[in-house]
Amino acid sequence: MGKKKVLNEGEISELVYPGQGEVLGVVTKLLGFDRIQVKCQDGADRLCRICGKMKRRVWIRENDIVIVAPWDFQSETRGDVTWRYTHAQADNLRRKGMLTL
Repeated sequence: MGKKKVLNEGEISELVYPGQGEVLGVVTKLLGFDRIQVKCQDGADRLCRICGKMKRRVWIRENDIVIVAPWDFQSETRGDVTWRYTHAQADNLRRKGMLTL
């Protein structure tokens, strides 16, 4: 199969939407290393980790909009961050009514 190619945000022309089982969230606190606290749209406050390829290429700050994939177990408290939106992309989500936070 090979490695999955991680695209730079500048290379993405279309907006990435949350997939099945993923939710949108706002970063509330940076906890260090690869951990962040995220307030999700489903009302849960999750401790999330940033995956390795994303950790090396994308800077995440407080109040950024991210896509969170909750874990199969501890789904209400834990998750993985799979995507970070730019400010322009987050505004576009708000205009479409997908982001209520």
